Amino acid sequence: MVILNLIYIAAQYAINIFSILLIIYILMSWVPASRETKIGKLIGRIAEPYLGFFRKFIPPLGMIDISPIVAIFVLRYLISPGVYQVYSMIASLIR
Repeated sequence: MVILNLIYIAAQYAINIFSILLIIYILMSWVPASRETKIGKLIGRIAEPYLGFFRKFIPPLGMIDISPIVAIFVLRYLISPGVYQVYSMIASLIR
């Protein structure tokens, strides 16, 4: 059970860190030169595949791209609770 708790906590930390990286990547779009730095390219390689999925389905509204807002919403309010539900189901099977 301890290992399961550690896996759950690690998954939640990973989701939080990824959310922070997404926010940093979005804010970096205000300073375009920042995306050309090494750290900007690294964050782009991490964030862009996830954001790209949402950009396929959500067109920009004029000059405003709302897909990152939807992506963060899905991460925080669907994926994170989904991880908890899986944790709860596995924990109930182990007990």
